[in-house]
Amino acid sequence: MITGGGALVVGIGLRPGTPEAAVRELLHRVATEHGLELDTAVVATLGRRADEPGLRAAVAPRAPVGYPAEALAAVPVPSPDGRVGAAVGTASVAEAAALLTAGPGATLLVPKTRGDGVTVAVARARR
Repeated sequence: MITGGGALVVGIGLRPGTPEAAVRELLHRVATEHGLELDTAVVATLGRRADEPGLRAAVAPRAPVGYPAEALAAVPVPSPDGRVGAAVGTASVAEAAALLTAGPGATLLVPKTRGDGVTVAVARARR
């Protein structure tokens, strides 16, 4: 487990209707592979996905922070995806949401990682 530093933020991109189990599985895989404790991390996503039942159930009792596509599109990310941009109006959801929420000077600890209908990235806020 990584300790010290600032708060962790999990950015999550997902297709509509993605089940809770798919979100939980990817969060668990990312946490395990990278030695992170994500149970208390802030969760961020695209605004229109913040109320997705599978996402909300997977991260409860936390409520995801949602951003408009324009805000996410303004965040420089290492792994933009034109297909995602065409679909939702921003070339990054997971990485951009994590970095935007973590604030200036944030570090991307885990670049976007794909699962079944869901993508996760993790950023650490600067102290």
